[in-house]
Amino acid sequence: MKQLLVVAHAPSDNTRKLREAVLEGTRHPSICDVSVKEVEPLHAIANDVLEADAIILGTPENLGYMSGALKDFFDRIYYPCLEQKQGLPFALYVRAGQDGTGTCRAVDSITTGLRWKAVREPLVCRGQWNPEFVDQCRDLGTTMAMSLDAGII
Repeated sequence: MKQLLVVAHAPSDNTRKLREAVLEGTRHPSICDVSVKEVEPLHAIANDVLEADAIILGTPENLGYMSGALKDFFDRIYYPCLEQKQGLPFALYVRAGQDGTGTCRAVDSITTGLRWKAVREPLVCRGQWNPEFVDQCRDLGTTMAMSLDAGII
């Protein structure tokens, strides 16, 4: 069984809706051989990443940057995972009140250093709240889990 790790900071009702949609998407009935583990960034440890075959990262945009909780996650897992998880497939979604550019750039900088492999462009849910964000996040979860299940990633 392959393991998909979801590490998403969700401090508000809207960001919790996005995280739940991602998780719902990973439970699509046609997905057979993927186990999903969801861990809050402040509780995630290097071993969670070391056991993962792919990861979905989620964060709100905070002052043009990722959340402090996601940054703390990266700070704690960076060196323990650096050599062993090169090529780890990942996807990122951002709830951005502005444009999300700084957030995506910051995550890209760290994941490039880790040598992780982005499997798609970041999903940036920008601007005023839109219920379509939930559908987009559900699709992201389904796509990642199905791709892992099929051996594409």
